Amino acid sequence: MGKLHTISRGYRSGTRNKFSKKFRTKGMPGVSRYLATFKRGDYVDIVVDSSVQKGMPFSFYHGRTGVVFNVNRNALGVEMTKIVGNRQLRKRIHVNIAHVRKSRCNEDFLRRVKENDRKKQDAKLLGTTATVKRVPEGPKEMKIVKAAPEDVEVLTPLPFIENYFWRRGLSDSEREATVGDAVASTAAPEDVEVLTPLPFIENYF
Repeated sequence: MGKLHTISRGYRSGTRNKFSKKFRTKGMPGVSRYLATFKRGDYVDIVVDSSVQKGMPFSFYHGRTGVVFNVNRNALGVEMTKIVGNRQLRKRIHVNIAHVRKSRCNEDFLRRVKENDRKKQDAKLLGTTATVKRVPEGPKEMKIVKAAPEDVEVLTPLPFIENYFWRRGLSDSEREATVGDAVASTAAPEDVEVLTPLPFIENYF
């Protein structure tokens, strides 16, 4: 009979989970989403809101971060890069405000800029030079632990004793006494003679 169905590859194919909204967040967006102020050069995250179909970007751009290059009445122009093969393409798209949120990707950078400026001002007043370069955290400092010899306790495992005549009728105290006697009766390591088998020699004659 052959193939009887068509594989759909529409504009929104494969977005059942990607565009789905979380629990208790369904419905139209609030007013605060539309009252946010965006300027050219701001970093924004594209998060598709499936309740607003106007100005919805393609599914590839969901979750991407870009820079605002244009501000319109109802939309923003966002510029980002897209990896195609072995090269990066600069993509510019216009997205409705409902699908854009302010990004927090450069908060740490802006914080460091303010701290470095403050350090430079303080160093200038003191007549010194401020070091604003980030230094990786090195290993921990060396320390020596000192203890008296009598306070050191060496933990060694007990020797394994194979008892073939273990009786089930013994109580726990009797079993511990039996094991203690066996441990006490073990020989010192230097008195133990290790018996190794002779190597196998194949003699055809």
